Amino acid sequence: MATDPHAAHTHPSRQLAPAPFDLARRAPASLLALMLSFATMPAQAQEDAIVLPELVVTAKGYAADPLATANAIEVLGRPGDSGVGGSLFRGEPGLAVHSDGAWGQNPVLRGLKKESVVVLVDGVRVNSAQPVGAIASFLELGLLDRAEAVKGPTSVLYGSGAMGGVVNLITPEAAFKQTPGWDGRFSLGLSSADSGFNGALLGRYGNADHALVLGAAGRRVDDYDAPDGTVDHTGYASDSLLLKTRHRLGGAELKLNLQRHTDRDVWYPGSARTGGQPGGAGIPPLLGTVTLHSPEQSRELYEIGVEGDLGAGRASAELYRQSVFRQIRAWAANLGRDYVRNDVTFTTTGVRASYIAAPAGAHILTLGLDAWKMTGDPERYMDNNAPAFNNNVRNDPFSDGEMTSAGLFAQDEFSLGAMQILAGVRYDRISGDARQKGSGPAAQTTGLRHTDNTVSWSVGGLYDLSASFKPYVNIGQAYRAADMRERFEDSARGDGYYVVGNPQLEPEFSTSFELGVKGRSGRLEYRAAAFHTTVEDFIAGRITGTVNPGTGLPVKLTENLDKVVIYGVEGGASLPVGGHVLDAAFTWLRGENEQDDEPLYQTPAPELRLGFGRPAERGLRWRAQARGVAKQDRIAVKFSNGTENATSGYATADLFAGWGFGRVGALAGLDLDAALTNLFDKGYHDHLADGISGLEIQAPGRSLTLTLKGRF
Repeated sequence: MATDPHAAHTHPSRQLAPAPFDLARRAPASLLALMLSFATMPAQAQEDAIVLPELVVTAKGYAADPLATANAIEVLGRPGDSGVGGSLFRGEPGLAVHSDGAWGQNPVLRGLKKESVVVLVDGVRVNSAQPVGAIASFLELGLLDRAEAVKGPTSVLYGSGAMGGVVNLITPEAAFKQTPGWDGRFSLGLSSADSGFNGALLGRYGNADHALVLGAAGRRVDDYDAPDGTVDHTGYASDSLLLKTRHRLGGAELKLNLQRHTDRDVWYPGSARTGGQPGGAGIPPLLGTVTLHSPEQSRELYEIGVEGDLGAGRASAELYRQSVFRQIRAWAANLGRDYVRNDVTFTTTGVRASYIAAPAGAHILTLGLDAWKMTGDPERYMDNNAPAFNNNVRNDPFSDGEMTSAGLFAQDEFSLGAMQILAGVRYDRISGDARQKGSGPAAQTTGLRHTDNTVSWSVGGLYDLSASFKPYVNIGQAYRAADMRERFEDSARGDGYYVVGNPQLEPEFSTSFELGVKGRSGRLEYRAAAFHTTVEDFIAGRITGTVNPGTGLPVKLTENLDKVVIYGVEGGASLPVGGHVLDAAFTWLRGENEQDDEPLYQTPAPELRLGFGRPAERGLRWRAQARGVAKQDRIAVKFSNGTENATSGYATADLFAGWGFGRVGALAGLDLDAALTNLFDKGYHDHLADGISGLEIQAPGRSLTLTLKGRF
C-alpha cells in the first residue's frame, strides 16, 4: 500500500505511546518531513531504509501498529484506487465477496455475510435492512485512503452485528500544516470489459489552525463481457462528493464531515427469477422473468464532532445523521415494466463519544458511549390483478419501523512483561418496534416491540518475543440483534419460500477463539491464524409445513434456530527476493449448520493466491498474480431447499504493470498503470454469486484497465 504523507496511520512507531491520541494529531507534519527527506535519498539508501509500518485505527479505536495488535487485520487498497467496494476483498486472507451483480458486492469475513459484519464509512455504520445490494459499495473508491478489515468478534467497540468483524472505509483526514498550502491527487481510469470510465479529484488545504478536504468522483460503466457473452444489467452510473473540515478553537478541534453518494440504474441480475419455473419464488408465470433493480439510490452523511485534551487523556464526540435511500423495483420481462415499486429511506441518527487516557503506568484506558436510532418506512405498490397487472395496490411490508441502540463500553490495554493485553466489555440495550407489520387483513399492530439487553466482551494477548515473531490469542463474545426485515417483513424470497418475519427474535451470540502469529523483519512480513466461532440462536427460516394462501408458496417462519459452527485457518506473507517481492495468501474454512445437520449455507471455498513482482515508486513496477479457488461441494440441501449447488474450482491469472514518472511539471508525482485481469478469459463464478442454481452470475472475462494518477 502506498504511503500517504498526510495519513495518520503511517506514523513510524512500533511503540504504543501513553497518549496514543497524540500520534494521530502529530503524525502529518512529522511524516511529511520524513517523506521529503526519504525522497531525496540515493536509490541504494532507499533500498536500505526502514519501511515505515502503517497504523490502523479500527482495531483498538486509536492508532496502532497492526503487528502489535492481538487481532487478524487486513489493510486494503491504496489512495485513489478505482473499482467498487467489493473488489478490495477478493483473494485476501479470511475474506470473500458475496455478489448479486457488478455493483452489489458485499464483504464476507470468515464465512459470515453482511448481516454479521459491520461496515463503516469513517467510523459511521452503513448497515441497513435492505433486501438486495451491497452496503460496501455506497462510496466511490477513488475517494478512499484505505479500508481496514478487523476479523473476529468486535462488538466491544462496534455493537450489534460485529460477529464476523468490521470493515472501515476511510477517507482522507483534514490535516493541519505548519506551512499553509494545498495538496491533493487525481485519477482517471478506463476499463475494456465494461467500456467503463471513472475519475476522482481530491484536494486538501491546511494551515496551523484550519484544514479542509474537498473531493468528487464519478463512474460510468456498461454491461460487462464474460467469456460466454455480455452479462445483462451489470452497467450503472455513480458519483460521490466529500467535504471534511477541521478547526482549532482554543484547546479543542472542531470537525465536520459531509458525504453524498448517488447510484443510478443499478440492477441485481442475481435476483432474476422466472415465474412457473424451478426457483420461481411464487412469481405469476404471466410475468415471465422478474429482476430487481434500483433506478436511483443514495447515501448522505452529516457529521459534526469535537475533540481535545481533557486531564490525562483525550476526549472526542461525534453527532451524525446518515440516510440510505433506495428505489427498489421488480421488472417483469413479459410486461416490459415494473410491477412492484418500493421506495424506502433508512435514516440513522447517532452519537459517539470516547475518552482515551493513560491513568497509570503503561495502561491505555478507553471509555465510550455509542447510541443510535434507525428508522425505516417502506412505501410499496404492487400490480397483482392478473392478467392486466395494473391495479397499483398499496402493500407496505411494514410501517414506521425503528431500531434504537444504546451502548457503554470500556477497554484497557496494558503489558505484563512481554505480553500485551487488550481487554474490553460492553453493555447494550437495543429495541425494535413498528406501527404495523404487513398490510390488509393479515396486518399486525400489537406484539411488535422487543428489547434486548446484551453484554459483549473480548480478551486478547500478544506475546512480543521479537519483531519477527509475535504469537497471540484472542477470545470474545459478540452479538447481532435481528434487523427490521427479519422482524417485520413477510414476503416471497428467492429460495421458493414465503418468509414470515418475527418481531420477538432473540439476538444471535457468537463465541470465538483465535490463535495466531504475525511478524515483521525488514521487508518480510507475515501473519497466520486459526479460528473457531460458534453462533448460538442463529436467525434463519424454519419450515412450517404450511402454505401461504396468497402465493401458494410453502412458509418459513424466521426464528432462532440451533447453533452454527465455523472454523478455519488463514494467512498471508510478503517476502523480498532481490529487488522483487513474492507474496501469498490463503483461506480454508468450514461451516456447519447443526440445526439441519449439514454444511452451512453459502460457505466460501478454500483458496490460494500467489504473486510476484517488482514494486517501485519511480520507474518500472510490475506484478503477476495467480488465484486458485477449490471446488465447493459442501453445500446446504435442507436449509436452501435445493437452491445451492456445488461450484467448480477455477484458477485465474492477472498481470499488472506501471511506470512512476516522479515529479512532472507542477505535479509532485505522476503514475500510469495497466492491469490485465482474467488473463486467460476464464469462465467462472464465485460460490457466493447469487442466481438460480446452475445459472449464477458469471464473473467478468479478460479486461484491460488503464489508470492515470497524479499528485500535486
